[in-house]
Amino acid sequence: MASLSALRAALLVSFSVLLTVVLGLGLPALLNAAMRMLGLPETSVTECIVMLYSLFVVYVAMPRIPRGLVEVKGKAVFITGCDSGFGHALAKHLHKLGFVVFAGCFLKDEGGEGAKELEEFYSDRMKVLQLDVCSDEQVSQAVEFIKDNLADAGKGLWAVVNNAGVSTFGEVEFTSIDTYKQVSEVNLFGTIRVTKAILPLIRRAKGRVVNLASMYARMGNIMRSPYCVSKYGVEAFSDCLRYEMKAWGVKVSIIEPGNFIVATGILTHDTVASTGNKLWNEAPLHVKEDYGQAHFKQRMALMRSYCNSGQKDVAPVLDDITDAIMSRRPYTRYTPMEPYWWIRTQLMTHLPAAISDFLY
Repeated sequence: MASLSALRAALLVSFSVLLTVVLGLGLPALLNAAMRMLGLPETSVTECIVMLYSLFVVYVAMPRIPRGLVEVKGKAVFITGCDSGFGHALAKHLHKLGFVVFAGCFLKDEGGEGAKELEEFYSDRMKVLQLDVCSDEQVSQAVEFIKDNLADAGKGLWAVVNNAGVSTFGEVEFTSIDTYKQVSEVNLFGTIRVTKAILPLIRRAKGRVVNLASMYARMGNIMRSPYCVSKYGVEAFSDCLRYEMKAWGVKVSIIEPGNFIVATGILTHDTVASTGNKLWNEAPLHVKEDYGQAHFKQRMALMRSYCNSGQKDVAPVLDDITDAIMSRRPYTRYTPMEPYWWIRTQLMTHLPAAISDFLY
């Protein structure tokens, strides 16, 4: 963690120095010229730049301000997608902190290794349950299980973490409508289904809803439209829910992880190969002819290059989810990602589209 923090700080400082040079040398002259054309005083331009830049540095570089912590004792958390990845690590992490953890695992009934590992805690605070977030029946059964196993159901459930998700890739003309539906059924409608079912318990506790989105919920990218569509939807759903839950004292937070492919194993050379074969074999003939196999192979090579990329440690994501659950004043959005992706997200989110399109 220390080395990652040091790297992040070094890169942000470097970016700040570059930005300082650009702002200090080029922008004042342009702004002064604009001021002269408008007949306005020039002397305030530099001061405005310094003030805006100072705010930027404070926003980016300032450590997280302590905002108080809630008491863990007696609080329970429901996490979806605990078979592997973020969900599996989070279940163990929150259990260690003292929470009662209801860990929903897609493969529990099939003897999945992730579910077995959690069950082997042999702890009355680690409760593993079968959960397919696409199944109304299993979601309802999970909620009933939670009610029956809470120390006091009348006080509700402190938090739900909608983590269950799937990912895939493919250019739009190679991707079937069924694929779009399948990805959104898990990532978006699974989040909505679980949240609606568990929300009465969350409201009783004046607790937390934490939804896992992605950096791709804020910006698009080639080959990722099925995933982006589903995660953009998670952002919209979370924002609407946050406004509605204000009256109930419930906090809704969004986690937007960057590239954690290596840490989670969500993309491997085998999955790239199998998905690539499916995309090509099922594509209409005219699409294959128009794009050509050379183009398609180039795109598959790009996806293979991602397999060994990203952060190796999921700790930044766990820290942010924990803060969203435990802080008295959690943030609306958390962005655990490497500096490159953080900067790219800001540029693509805030710059005019013509500029971000030119850059990326």
